[in-house]
Amino acid sequence: MPHGPGKPGNTSPYEMFRTLADHNRPKHGYRPDEDVAAWRARALPDVLATLGHSPAAASQPRADLVAEWQDGPVLTQRWLLSVSEHLEAYAYVNRPADLAPGERRPALLCWHGHSAGGKEVIMGNASSPEYRDADLDTHTSYGRRMAEDGFVTFGVDWMGYGDQDDRRKPHHHDVAGNRDWCNLYYLQATMLDMTPLGINLAHGRSLVDHVVTLPFVDADRLGVMGLSGGGTMTLWSALTDDRLRAAEIICYSDLFAVFGFRDLNYCGSQIAPGLFTLVDLPDLQGLLAPRPLLVDIGAYDECFRLESAMACHERVREIYRAADAADLLELDLFPGGHGWGGNRSVAFFSRHLEVGR
Repeated sequence: MPHGPGKPGNTSPYEMFRTLADHNRPKHGYRPDEDVAAWRARALPDVLATLGHSPAAASQPRADLVAEWQDGPVLTQRWLLSVSEHLEAYAYVNRPADLAPGERRPALLCWHGHSAGGKEVIMGNASSPEYRDADLDTHTSYGRRMAEDGFVTFGVDWMGYGDQDDRRKPHHHDVAGNRDWCNLYYLQATMLDMTPLGINLAHGRSLVDHVVTLPFVDADRLGVMGLSGGGTMTLWSALTDDRLRAAEIICYSDLFAVFGFRDLNYCGSQIAPGLFTLVDLPDLQGLLAPRPLLVDIGAYDECFRLESAMACHERVREIYRAADAADLLELDLFPGGHGWGGNRSVAFFSRHLEVGR
């Protein structure tokens, strides 16, 4: 309908996209009382197809142990691994120092988000004021804390972070200026029918492939956890790797129309083309059902606001109920901000990875 004389039209692309998001009805959005197994079988292939092509695996893979050291009750290894044909990555593996010879423990992937140093703080690097302050602010050294509680933990950098940061030693490729590398990698990847999300997931799987060969890891008892962007990677890692038996998504619960389109609170490393035409974030989490899932939500989180985070969780709970798996979904609603609650993690993974069996 044409506008009346003198009535301004909308000239804001931001408002246009918000309107489109508000009216979007994802093709595979879960409907009440739908059979969850049938819904998952229909939706998941389309969802995974948005990731694009995966990078080729290394034709001559390497796994070089750089060093091992002890810090209190934790032994740490630093590895250099092939994660694809054209890229290597440094990874940390933490294990309790009191492991008996021949003993195998359950292992947790500990994924970082948009954090200082990538994997460094997550895995326990407290060597600088920056890293120590980051941990105090968001309580994010879960890769260290969970090793202190008896698990093997491991972590790697996503593209643009830690040792994969093109601006740091030894790269010195500071060619992006003030632009966000996450978004630049997204542009480059999509030109090749790939996504940074899909590439990073392939790198994570390469790390899992290596870790399950270590003599102190029980390959049948693997879990995954991560905060914020690490929550994104946790969700997608569990969706794409059936070896991961339980997941903890930390401060990554919300609705795409809210945190993506209203708040612009995401980047090119967390999305895939056409994803929101297929599912919303609660659907993505619900696709994990009936796998055990622990969700952390900060009551004072300013990244993912409580109201829409809880709206997301209620929809996930509906899917788990329909899958007859309500007892496999847990919530840690903690009185903190954008960080790790840490109140249920040890008990959750101990139960579902059968610690002490």
